[in-house]
Amino acid sequence: MPYGVAYTIKMSKKGPREIEGYFDFVVPPLEGFWWQDRADGEIDYTRKDDFNFISCIRLPDFVTREDFDWAVSEAATKKKLDFSAVELLRVDEGLCVQCMHTGPYDDEPTTIDAMRTFAAERGYAPDFSEFRLHHEIYLSDPRKCVPEKLKTVIRHSIKPI
Repeated sequence: MPYGVAYTIKMSKKGPREIEGYFDFVVPPLEGFWWQDRADGEIDYTRKDDFNFISCIRLPDFVTREDFDWAVSEAATKKKLDFSAVELLRVDEGLCVQCMHTGPYDDEPTTIDAMRTFAAERGYAPDFSEFRLHHEIYLSDPRKCVPEKLKTVIRHSIKPI
């Protein structure tokens, strides 16, 4: 669903809608924010069925609430799909550590352990909360790429120890 709205904004240049500050842009890759409802705030990567997620597409800063609402309505009309669950989010992740993970999603815990070690050696600890979530940016399409070559940016919020 996020792609439908992002592409509607991108292609607005070919229609009657004039978006102030518009510049042509490449629609970025899919991103995901992941969490589990756990009292300790930690993530158990072996319990995939317990994950909650938000899928999103980054939009240029020129996109206003009005432009976004127009794009949702326009995409719903053109695609004849329900886009009512699509939201405009503003995310400020603050201080983070990130790493490029290459390989299957199931192997991500090894990369995450390396990120934690890297951060800890520099005086930082994970900082997960309701607003600071496990964040992934999917640079590869799993439908078109063998698992061993998948590229995923993993980003974790951190805080000084």
